[in-house]
Amino acid sequence: MFGKRLCVPNVEPLKREILDEAHNSAYALHPGGTKMYRTLKEYYWWPNMKREIAAFVSKCLVCQQVKAERQKPSGLLQPLPIPEWKWDHLTMDFIYKLTRTQDGNDGIWVIVDRLTKSAHFLAVKETFSLDKLAKLYVDEIVKLHGVPESIVSDRDARFTSKFWRKVHKCLGTKLQFSTAFHPQTDGQSERTIQTLEDMLRACSLQFKGSWDKHLALMEFAYNNSYHSSIGMAPYEALYGKQCRTPLCWDEVGERQLIGPEIIEITTDKVKVIRERLKTAQSRQKSYADKHRKHLEFQVGDWVFLKLSPWKGVVRFGKRGKLSPRYMGPYEIVERIGLVAYRLALPPQLSQVHDVFHVSMLRKYITDPSHVLPAQPITLTEDLTYEEEPVQILDRREQVLRSKVIPLVKVLWRNHLIEEATWEPEDQMRQQYPHLFP
Repeated sequence: MFGKRLCVPNVEPLKREILDEAHNSAYALHPGGTKMYRTLKEYYWWPNMKREIAAFVSKCLVCQQVKAERQKPSGLLQPLPIPEWKWDHLTMDFIYKLTRTQDGNDGIWVIVDRLTKSAHFLAVKETFSLDKLAKLYVDEIVKLHGVPESIVSDRDARFTSKFWRKVHKCLGTKLQFSTAFHPQTDGQSERTIQTLEDMLRACSLQFKGSWDKHLALMEFAYNNSYHSSIGMAPYEALYGKQCRTPLCWDEVGERQLIGPEIIEITTDKVKVIRERLKTAQSRQKSYADKHRKHLEFQVGDWVFLKLSPWKGVVRFGKRGKLSPRYMGPYEIVERIGLVAYRLALPPQLSQVHDVFHVSMLRKYITDPSHVLPAQPITLTEDLTYEEEPVQILDRREQVLRSKVIPLVKVLWRNHLIEEATWEPEDQMRQQYPHLFP
């Protein structure tokens, strides 16, 4: 005895049995290391007890798959290189699912110059073919600014298609894609889209008619608004002078500028913009890195992959996410840049791009007792999954003051009977009629 506590001899099977009972049993349900130590220290003692408990919990396979990390996200900010000249390096993205207009448009193609921040907003239809998108790109972008050196975009199926790659290979443009499920890579387009969506909402409230009738004025307003990172409006950064508007105008009369003076003014503007972008990038990186942690893996390490649950399922909205937060583990086969890694994914995930940002990964801590079953969850292309009901187990009625709500007990695929949930019968009949013969 050690005081009122039992002294446990240095016998690994015995200590392992105590730790299993305090962590894996039905009445314990995988507590953290601190809680588990506080519980056991009341009754047991052995040398290095706290350290061994912490190591035991860190190796628990269930905890590694289901517990969220309560720490800063991984991966320091890695800004893209600052372009040398205007419209040489672009970013692009789509906004879809907008209200369909009289002309049939239901989306906007957002194309932004990474140096001057000037943008073009092109009204499109989600049904546009790649041929039509390529023609629109040449007519609206190449016609005005020439062929860019590179384009940064997400992994939209239109951008990753063989046709789109072949078109830009012929033009001599390098396509750069964001890593899987990490839209921050294309942060310029994402931020521009946020601003554009606010302008669309304001337009729908203040002005009448279809949004595409005002899209040209939205583009003008965006390009003529001050941008903090370059210290001027995109219009001034692109053309070297402020834009004349009913609110702001230049001096009366005409001022003649000779060729060399125009070139000198334009070149000086670009130098100023690049210096301001460097300052802005340095400030943004310093701020972002305070809230992130540095994390590196080595080729050959095994990691878990963060899972993205499907949000449109009724039971998730009410009951919470019961499926694991992480899947795997998978082996790292290659390091891509400073913060991305290529994983050896199984055949059932062949449709998923195999390069992931470090923030999507979690180190797998091995243990000889681990038995790794095959992943039973069917994943979609964007690494999400949808819970599927397989059987109605029971029925009951919930009686309220003024009405009676019929409920059904639903068994979901990949879950035990104990995890079955009660759902409104009318909603289940509407979404899954095959369950009701």
